[in-house]
Amino acid sequence: SYEAAGTDFPGERYASVCDRLLDGVAPSGSSFAKLNAKLQRTMKKETAHRSLYDRVSLALPATEDDALPTNERILRFEQKESPGLAALYYNYGRYLLIGSTRPGSLPPNLQGLWANTLQTPWNGDYHTNINIQMNHWPLEQAGLSELYGPLTTLVERLLPSGKKTAVTFYGDKAEGWVLHMMTNVWNYTAPGEHPSWGATNTGGAWLCAHLWEHYLYTQDKEYLQRIYPILKGAADFFRSTMVREPGNGWLVTAPTSSPENSFYMPGDSLTPVSICMGPTMDVQLLTELYYNVIVAALTLNRDADYVKKLEADLKEFPPMIISKDGYLQEWLEDYREAEVHHRHVSHLYGLHPGNLISPARSPKLADACRVTLNRRGDGGTGWSRAWKINFWARLGDGNRAWKLFKSLLQPAVNAKTGRHGSGTFPNLFCSHQPFQIDGNFGGAAGIGEMLLQSHEGFINLLPALPDGWDTGSFRGMRVRGGAAVDLDWKDGRATKAAITALVPGRFIVKMPAGVSLAKVSKNGAELDFKDDSFALDLRAGESLKVTFF
Repeated sequence: SYEAAGTDFPGERYASVCDRLLDGVAPSGSSFAKLNAKLQRTMKKETAHRSLYDRVSLALPATEDDALPTNERILRFEQKESPGLAALYYNYGRYLLIGSTRPGSLPPNLQGLWANTLQTPWNGDYHTNINIQMNHWPLEQAGLSELYGPLTTLVERLLPSGKKTAVTFYGDKAEGWVLHMMTNVWNYTAPGEHPSWGATNTGGAWLCAHLWEHYLYTQDKEYLQRIYPILKGAADFFRSTMVREPGNGWLVTAPTSSPENSFYMPGDSLTPVSICMGPTMDVQLLTELYYNVIVAALTLNRDADYVKKLEADLKEFPPMIISKDGYLQEWLEDYREAEVHHRHVSHLYGLHPGNLISPARSPKLADACRVTLNRRGDGGTGWSRAWKINFWARLGDGNRAWKLFKSLLQPAVNAKTGRHGSGTFPNLFCSHQPFQIDGNFGGAAGIGEMLLQSHEGFINLLPALPDGWDTGSFRGMRVRGGAAVDLDWKDGRATKAAITALVPGRFIVKMPAGVSLAKVSKNGAELDFKDDSFALDLRAGESLKVTFF
């Protein structure tokens, strides 16, 4: 006998869905027909998977441990270097993404598709104060651009609910739409649960950053027209609800929180407080949102007066403040944290995944981020360690990023007691605990960030290469601006690269560390570059080959 199951989400009649599934069963009762039909379906799925998975490859130095079963490799990884395990983890992250979402489906939630209980952890919803975002961090660089479609559709469906929530919770003057720290397939946008995370109202702003990322990688003007009203609606909400901070008169969000940390008020060391005005993360998110709306409006040649208003508001935002002890402040005041080693490092959003802090453009702020990370420590839940890999990669410290990766792969199951903690399960699933797939995606993104970055407007090859990854190669990794990059390196230095434009544009390449000359071949001509960077214009499909000396 055959059974079929379906759902009425989103708007389908589950009875007709089940009928369609059952109609797909081989009409003949012969075993051969059934097996042949099953084989054909399997081959079709494998072909679809391969068409996505084979776009990118990564090779890192091999060791004898590479031949061991994965569970044994994880156990030995604590005592012995194994760069190949990072390559496996990166490929596993891509595999999980391809298995978690496809165009027309839903984005991966906290467990992707691998929930093994009826009552899934956190109700199987989407947390928007880092988790659903981290699920998408490796996606574009890994050449899986079309898998962004479900996230875009999810955000579009949130708009009517987000508009109602804006007025209901923030008054009749509230414009645009808002999303707090969680949502689900029923378009939940209101505050919820505990104030330390539920009061955060920048979930929508953060998702807008992801919609913008997709545009940066694809340069798709039709897509930009589609998302522009979403970005503008998010900016409308904050323009209509931000208030003046009483001390300096800055424009700030309120009430809100810095996910998910809390602090003590001066003179009170007993009562943790979460609700605040204008935390650093909010300032960074809204600075980024406003700038993205401005660039989008200028690109689409619209809303000139609105652009001027956003530019004027940006001048009224608080600055990022470095404390007297050298770390980046999480709040407008240098409050004492309730948890110095808290798993969230929300106020470093501007370093990663944002683009407001970098060692080259803002060295003092980058140094403050280093102090902050050292103060926070390398511990934390699985996904928190994954985030710290990305932080150190953005700071150009490959060895520290590698140290965090090894911490991420700490066995989650104690072999003696059987108890579960943070780290990695024998099957490479990340443990929060419990299993939470964002750590897998965040860790995969961190590996990519160690090898290739493009967030500063140029292609940065091997920006954070660990000493143990002295030789390797990758193929097909994508960069912002719309290009695919191949790279070989040896003895810690880039040797050969190929850059292929997926869309027409100008591509700037920073000279990799340890090289002094780049010989570029384009259309049969060879050009030599000795400066810190070089730029070339490429047509769609056109490639240039680079040899480094």
